Amino acid sequence: MGLKIKEIVTKKPFDPKTLKDKILAVDSMNYLYQFLTTIRGPDGTPLTNSKGEVTSHLIGLFNRTTSLMEEGMKFVFVFDGKAPALKQVTWDKRDAVKKEASLRLEVAKDEGDLEAMRKFASRTTKLNKEMINDAKEVITLLGLPIVQAPSEGEAQASAMVADGTAYACISQDYDNLIFGCPKLIRNLTIAGRRKRTGKLGTVKVEAEELLLADNLGNLGITHEQLIYLAILVGTDYNPAGIKGIGQKKALKLIKENKGTIDELFKSLNWDEHYPDLRYQELFTTIKDMPTIKTPNLEWHDPNEDKLVECLVKRHGFSEDRVRSKLQRLQDAKKAKAQKGLGDWF
Repeated sequence: MGLKIKEIVTKKPFDPKTLKDKILAVDSMNYLYQFLTTIRGPDGTPLTNSKGEVTSHLIGLFNRTTSLMEEGMKFVFVFDGKAPALKQVTWDKRDAVKKEASLRLEVAKDEGDLEAMRKFASRTTKLNKEMINDAKEVITLLGLPIVQAPSEGEAQASAMVADGTAYACISQDYDNLIFGCPKLIRNLTIAGRRKRTGKLGTVKVEAEELLLADNLGNLGITHEQLIYLAILVGTDYNPAGIKGIGQKKALKLIKENKGTIDELFKSLNWDEHYPDLRYQELFTTIKDMPTIKTPNLEWHDPNEDKLVECLVKRHGFSEDRVRSKLQRLQDAKKAKAQKGLGDWF
């Protein structure tokens, strides 16, 4: 769902081209969902191949990733492993939202309401195992490494930045910050625009950089306090948070609390809101999320023939566009090599 702390964090605009030669850890599920929810037909339904298989996520994955690779960025895609048991609450809520959206979508279809169709169709979105496997195949054929997290991909990507393996995390969500990500990058696109969810057209966006240390300093709190703040607002493990407490109020409560954390949560009647969930368990789940030591990462040249087989013959992509994109990548690599050689003279 994405942690709602947009109003209290500090975001710095920057030029994406400064990320040349930087290793970037991608929150893969978030990345793919962006395309799945925005790349759609006029009626809001996702794009599909001749067999009816969804291709929206593959179109976005291939086009945006290759455009960014042209600028010399090095990606490693991090995928979710086994989710914490506490996340079942979030899944149940998301399923309920999708069911309600499906019902409203059918009504919109009956009424011929295209705007409502686009709106509710985007809310029925779900990445299944086959779609994820298709994405992994494209990533591998592009020559990019994949890391399979033991649990939450966001936590693994954050750990990779913290240990120096990667320069920054790439995600639209702020959740990486509570997992200790030192540097988070949002709105990463060379075009400076992105498609709107549930609507036609695009919106102008600016690449943003968020530094954990700077934000904690600006907010006047510790990382542990940020986690408690997130619990009050609502995380993936307690989506509703505490009714009546938004991000600004949560920050005020955390900063002005003169007693123990336990006293604060008792004063907010936590047990009445969550009789079967201890806030301490939530804190520990987030703070001690399992991660692995990053395996050796290797980057290879894209496999053009197999990408054509996968994207063109199986998923109906334009062969000219696929080969053109790959040629531009090859040209960018040659230009870089020639520049490097020129530096010797």
